Amino acid sequence: MRSRAAGALFLTASLLFGAGAQAQSFVRGDCQGHLAPAPPRYDTANHALWYKRFWTGGCDPQIPRCIPGQPNWNNMVTTLLNRSPAAQRPAVLAKACRVGELIGVEWSRSKTIRKIDLGDLRAFNRELESSSDTLQGLDRLEASARAKLAGR
Repeated sequence: MRSRAAGALFLTASLLFGAGAQAQSFVRGDCQGHLAPAPPRYDTANHALWYKRFWTGGCDPQIPRCIPGQPNWNNMVTTLLNRSPAAQRPAVLAKACRVGELIGVEWSRSKTIRKIDLGDLRAFNRELESSSDTLQGLDRLEASARAKLAGR
């Protein structure tokens, strides 16, 4: 009986962790190692779908009022890497991936509870576009995002 329970627990855990890894498959491959080890906790099924929209720009048919397209964070990381000197690219990649996760998980939450909205995303984008140093721009962006989340 005990081994059957342990087997069921192992199967359940492997299904949960497998689903978590698969849920992040939409994040660009070079970001995978820079994200939190456990996948984000989603409030609802729509939260997970909107998070995917944040990274990919694509809309799942189940998302109400979703408009596909640009910008999306996978493309933003490419833009940031292209604007960075070669020596800074590894640091920019790591920071951009982590900041994307931080912002994306919050932005994709329900409008009634999220602390980062579309206006914030636009402001963050302007901040990154106007920054002459990509790493410093990402640092400011992360500080702004964390300040918004501090009220939780």
